[in-house]
Amino acid sequence: MSNAWQYYALRSMSFIVCLLPYSSVLFLGNNVGKLYYHIAGRQRKRALSQMQECLGIPLEAAQQNVHKMFRKLGQTFLEILYTPVLAPEKIRNYVTIENRHYLESAMQNGQGVVLLTAHFGNWEWLGAALALEKFPIAGVAKRQPNDQHTRILNEYRQRVGIELFIRGTSEMINAARAIKQGRMLGLVADQDAGPKGIFVEFFGKPSSTPIGPAFFAKKFKAPVIPVFLVRKPEGGHRMICHEPLYYQDTGNEAEDIYRFTVETTHVIEEIIRQYPDEWIWFQKRWNTSKPEERIGAQV
Repeated sequence: MSNAWQYYALRSMSFIVCLLPYSSVLFLGNNVGKLYYHIAGRQRKRALSQMQECLGIPLEAAQQNVHKMFRKLGQTFLEILYTPVLAPEKIRNYVTIENRHYLESAMQNGQGVVLLTAHFGNWEWLGAALALEKFPIAGVAKRQPNDQHTRILNEYRQRVGIELFIRGTSEMINAARAIKQGRMLGLVADQDAGPKGIFVEFFGKPSSTPIGPAFFAKKFKAPVIPVFLVRKPEGGHRMICHEPLYYQDTGNEAEDIYRFTVETTHVIEEIIRQYPDEWIWFQKRWNTSKPEERIGAQV
């Protein structure tokens, strides 16, 4: 039985949400997040457990952070439905870019740029804001478990001007070509990478980690710029751009990729420590068991 009705249901919800002022979107999203916190018992417990273990904080502090995380996640969901409202002349009302010069300087080298980010804040609006600010951005998208969710997400990504390549398909050849042509390629690198990842420490525990940032940085000599979206208390977002990271090629490919992946993972870990309620703590980040060999992964 087709589940296409879910796509049209989301489109209808999006149409209604887009009629609202942004303050109402945030208010409703906050309450959606509160509801999700109460009904998503399994995710809530996993988030609490992982946050306590990783940050070494007491249960009460973890509960407060996890509650905020769910509320912000609810706001992110409503904001994604609000994406059709975004336009070049309006985007700065919602997102301000800090250290923009890192992006502009890196683009001038003509070798392309890798943007490193995570499932942190509203990562969807991060790409949207860059595209609407006229940065030539492409993204590697992962299929959602539900095809209709993938359909609407990709539709909204392309609507704002993001070029998309689907992970695990022949389209990754075009992703490489995009960097070669001097474009930005956004990579979300905070999920469990399965057997194709390499194991590095993430919050003190070995975790299978994507090597995409290291691979593209090595192959195209492209700078890797960590970029994250953080919510402002008054509404809207700050885009925090970090200083570029550069791949160091010593001739030992395995060790060089490992070392660079450790460096990029450390940046993600530090932004999470700084803003612990912005990351999705119920991810199964440490799901893959560590094999005997540390290196040997492929993109």
